[in-house]
Amino acid sequence: MKRPKLRKASKRLSCHKRYKIQKKIREHHRKVRKEAKKRGHKKPKKDPGIPSAAPFKEELLREAEQRKQRLEELKQKQKLNRQKEHEKKRKLEAKKNAAKIKEKAEGKESPGKSKGKTNKLLNKNSKKSFCRELMKVLEASDVVLEVLDARDPMGCRCPQLEQAVTCSGGNKKLLLVLNKIDLVPKDNLEKWLNYLKKEFPTVAFKSATMMKDKTMQEQVTKRRARVDFSETSQYFGSKCLLKLLQEYSKTQDKGIQVGVVGFPNVGKSSIINSLKGKRACNVGLARGVTKSMQIVHLDKQTKMLDSPSIIADPSNSTLALALRSIIDTEGSDSADVLEGVNAIINHCSKQQIMMHYNIPDFRDPEEFLSLLAQKRGMLKKGGVPDIENMAKLVLCDWTGARIKYYSQPPGFQKPPPYLTEQKIAEMQEGFNLNNLEEENSNTVQALKHPSPASSIVFQSAGMTNGTIEENKVIEEGPEWANMETSKEEEEEEEEEEEFTESDDDEDDVEEDDDDDDVEEESQVQVTRRTKPGKGQTNPTNSKEQTAGNERSRSLSFSLDKPADEDDAYDFNTDYV
Repeated sequence: MKRPKLRKASKRLSCHKRYKIQKKIREHHRKVRKEAKKRGHKKPKKDPGIPSAAPFKEELLREAEQRKQRLEELKQKQKLNRQKEHEKKRKLEAKKNAAKIKEKAEGKESPGKSKGKTNKLLNKNSKKSFCRELMKVLEASDVVLEVLDARDPMGCRCPQLEQAVTCSGGNKKLLLVLNKIDLVPKDNLEKWLNYLKKEFPTVAFKSATMMKDKTMQEQVTKRRARVDFSETSQYFGSKCLLKLLQEYSKTQDKGIQVGVVGFPNVGKSSIINSLKGKRACNVGLARGVTKSMQIVHLDKQTKMLDSPSIIADPSNSTLALALRSIIDTEGSDSADVLEGVNAIINHCSKQQIMMHYNIPDFRDPEEFLSLLAQKRGMLKKGGVPDIENMAKLVLCDWTGARIKYYSQPPGFQKPPPYLTEQKIAEMQEGFNLNNLEEENSNTVQALKHPSPASSIVFQSAGMTNGTIEENKVIEEGPEWANMETSKEEEEEEEEEEEFTESDDDEDDVEEDDDDDDVEEESQVQVTRRTKPGKGQTNPTNSKEQTAGNERSRSLSFSLDKPADEDDAYDFNTDYV
């Protein structure tokens, strides 16, 4: 029997149902169009292209193709750069992870060893380690050179050190080296040489602040900066000092070791570099660059021993602690720095400081710092002067070799109690003092000295007490311990920030419409700068606004000036 064919279901609908469906579809389309209108998205219009009747149709098409090619090449370059940056990031993260894994593994395997290493690192920057290394230098040296800053020689002398050398009883000699003599007037320098030579043999010296080195030359060529080595690499008094040491070694019939000691930033390492004729020791503007004893061979007979700085005793005056203590200006408290600047300004002539920094009259050091910050453009949010950072800069200028100031020697000669006539004769024995005087006068004549009018008169606070013995040192806590680790962490964070900034910049470049927005924003900023403020129409506030405008003009002038002309006299800084 044949199967009966099954009939398929009919697709026919009733008219009521069909009309209902059509109505629903229309309502849905209407709703979609409404939402699109609200969002503001319009259908992209088709490019009509260039009409065939256009006169330069082929050239226009060619330009359009070239433009497309350029855009594609730019996108590819951006993509490659992004990939490189991501690779660098991955490598950094991999290094960090590897270091963490290593630390964990070492901690599990040998906890005792890791603790010993950390203690060594912590002690490297401690004051006790500085004293330990200094005592090593004093014990090992036959001749001790105490380096003094010619601007404040009495403030650079340490009575504890001089007493330790003179009373050691091992036929040790102490010489005074008056460094930075190019920052002091000629008459003042001669007075100090006459005063100091009555107690110890004194050598006038001008060390080289920047020695030519292979590493230095590479840095200069990479940065493409013009560094004038003529002034910074000149040094005077090295022949005199070398001759003095060689003559003394001949009298002893043996090789001598010469220890170089002194307070921070007096130029100990730069003197050794000048004697050697090349960069043998690390030199820097920061205090406490040398952290351990370094041996430098000048010739077969003489060895130079570089030492860390003498630690100033906390019982000293604020002026002595500000200029002579090993403080990190970045890590130290702002209150200590402000106190130090306050002490420096109080020990100087107010008018000379006003003339040097080219600022108007001020009532207190805080006003002085705010005026100087406004002049140099160091402002926080809202145009508030950044007093703390300005104080750190001023302190760095005074401890470095930027500011020319000088102090007068005492009116009458009164040697300290540990210096008897017998001790003075012992210290001068073995040295040709007449020859030394001639050499000193030659160095003084050869140098170009500043005039007394251009330098600041400074009142010295006298000798600075220092701690040499390790037992008497009082540690200040975690600042010294974590100095190195904090610096390394900061460097790593800076690298990460640089990578993130570069990624963000490249993502912004990809968008084609951003350039127009940037141009519009820059135009708006220019109009804002040129437009006068709304409050200028009020008669009550007119005087204050004129003064503010003049200050802003003076700031703009000071920002546009180069670094060398920053402190030159400018009439725009006068206030109403």
